[in-house]
Parts: sequence; structure tokens; C-alpha cells
Amino acid sequence: WFNLARTVVPIVPRPFHTVRWYTDVVPSATAAVEQPPTVGVPDKLYSRVELQMKGIDPEVMKSYAMYAKTAAEHLNIEVGKHWVMRKAIKDRLTLLKSVHIYKKHRVQYEVRNYYRFMNFHKLTGSTLDTFLEYIERNLPEGIALKVTKVELQQLPEHLQK
Repeated sequence: WFNLARTVVPIVPRPFHTVRWYTDVVPSATAAVEQPPTVGVPDKLYSRVELQMKGIDPEVMKSYAMYAKTAAEHLNIEVGKHWVMRKAIKDRLTLLKSVHIYKKHRVQYEVRNYYRFMNFHKLTGSTLDTFLEYIERNLPEGIALKVTKVELQQLPEHLQK
């Protein structure tokens, strides 16, 4: 029926280049497009970065906050204030038990959302990108993360005079 010898494509090993942390990446022979050099582009500076975590399990959020704080300390990022909202925000939804009749018979659902905030100070753009990539990849299930950045910029020329 089928000739399997014709449908199977042989696997050909590709040549690979070893990359060491102290050397530049060797471009492969197939890559014809080169990246322009980023020499002379100043790095952005951020005075404050605020992480807002929202989740349904406060213990998981506490553990993740300790993880983010430890990661920031390893990257020599200044850890600022972090706090927790005392009470959960409750979202209630009331529905009828029956679709057509029995208006007095209702059922009520409730979702409790907990919030935690963390501040980090005096960051460069490259450090912030590394830090956010690291903590976002290890974000646990059930937690949403919102990042607010406050960037430092020079005054415009018309205001400096």
C-alpha cells in the first residue's frame, strides 16, 4: 500500500558552534542577515519599578515575592518597600437556581483576589530586562503580574534654559 522508504526523511545532523560566556557568538553560515551594532546607544535609567501581583492564594504569592526579592538581591537591585493589602477584594455573583421560575431561589458565587506590591529602585534598562524575564518565566499558576516602570529622562532643551 504505502512505501514507507519514500515517506521517511533522513535526519541530517546540523553543525553547531560552541558558545562560551566570555566569547562572542559565532554566526552560522546560513545566517545572512547581520544585526547592526548597538554601540553608542545609552541605556535607559529607571528610578522605580513597581510589581503588582494579583492571585487567589496568598501563600503562593508570599513565596513568589520571596523568590523575586532573592532574585533582585542576586542581581544587586535595590529592593524597596513591599506590602500586602490587608483584606481580599471579593467579587460576588448572584444567579438564579432555575432559569425560568423560582425567583426567590438563588445561588451566590464569590472569588477572593489578594494583592501584593513590591518596589525596586535605581535600575538600568538591561538589568531590568534581565530581571523581568527571569521572574516572568517562573511566574506560578494563578498569579497575575503587572509591572509599572518610572523612567528617568533628561529635561528638554527649552526647559533647561
